Amino acid sequence: MDNTTDLMIKNNDINGALTISNRPATSSPIIYDRSTIFSHAKRVVVKIGSGVLTLNHGLNTDVIKEISQQIDRLRQNGVQVMIISSGAIASGVKKIGLERRPDGIPARQAAAAVGQAGLILAWEHAFARFDSKVAQLLLTREDLSHRRRYLNARNTLNQLLAWNIIPIINENDTVVFEEIKLGDNDNLAAMITLLMDADILVNLTDIDGLYDKDPRVHSDARLLSSVSTITSEMEDAAGGIPGNLGTGGMLSKVKAAKKLTRAGIPMIIAGGLNQDIITDIVAGKDKGTLFIPGNQRLNSRKCWIAFNLKSQGNLTVDKGAEDALVKKGKSLLPIGIINVTDDFCMGAPVDICSSSGKVLGRGLVNYSSSDILKIMGLKSDKIRQVLGSKPFDDVIHRDNLAIT
Repeated sequence: MDNTTDLMIKNNDINGALTISNRPATSSPIIYDRSTIFSHAKRVVVKIGSGVLTLNHGLNTDVIKEISQQIDRLRQNGVQVMIISSGAIASGVKKIGLERRPDGIPARQAAAAVGQAGLILAWEHAFARFDSKVAQLLLTREDLSHRRRYLNARNTLNQLLAWNIIPIINENDTVVFEEIKLGDNDNLAAMITLLMDADILVNLTDIDGLYDKDPRVHSDARLLSSVSTITSEMEDAAGGIPGNLGTGGMLSKVKAAKKLTRAGIPMIIAGGLNQDIITDIVAGKDKGTLFIPGNQRLNSRKCWIAFNLKSQGNLTVDKGAEDALVKKGKSLLPIGIINVTDDFCMGAPVDICSSSGKVLGRGLVNYSSSDILKIMGLKSDKIRQVLGSKPFDDVIHRDNLAIT
């Protein structure tokens, strides 16, 4: 069975496994402020970038020890913590003796292979001081887009947390290629936060947060304490300049925040080199930039559809269908579809777009693109007459549709 067929709508098969959540999705107002976020948080993802974890001579073990101590305090208060740790390639670069991060993919993968062992060992030694154990997980996009692998990854992480073991997660740089690459650890951190239905992502970097201008260029740059709406101007200001040892700049962090806030999860970007930064954030101090999400919390299944699957085509809908999908939570019927782009088969993930071109969400289709072209604009009772059969009334059922 190919991957597309495997993504077909099997509600009885996967709904139960994918909608488990610490709390149900809700449209009621949720207050997000620094003093209340961590008082309710039971599961936290902490991502640490290469700029924090590395020095010229390799890994910054002092910082690793300091961060592990702060995470241990958090865990002592009953909070489950997962770590997204950069630094494998950077560690390998320094261990091999290279002057900079190599350009070629094989060289980067080899550097990651050299550095990964030292990275996990550093974390293991750091947490051993508190009698805590760590586990290493290396993932690719394919692991999180394939339904069974997705569930397996989540089940493994849940078991580790149940055993009180700290997962140390990284992208599997040694075998990944472009088609299955997650992109960077900022995106991976967002994916794990969604996968595990975590309450917040704390993204530690070598910059104190999101500024209105690049602070490396503009001396009058102002740190933003909180962001409720991520605008194109903010993304432009974030830029895409990576560090010397990392893959993602501030722009990748903002994109990760955009993904999480759409799913109803807050995120903080803060300076990981600042002393007691995690302790201060947990205490509600005004550190870094807090990205405030909307009130609607997507369940795990819809997060998987919206953010883990790669779209294979587009369906454009009219204003009536747009209102029914966005405002009323309805399924997508053929009568509301006005255009189909690209070729895809039944069960494929596709983007739903408004007539103005705005992406409204993503869903799993009940019909192939060729069949949708034949029935679009028609009422559902005409499907059998056109196609010879009518397995579904809707093109995308609302259970398989994530409006973002």
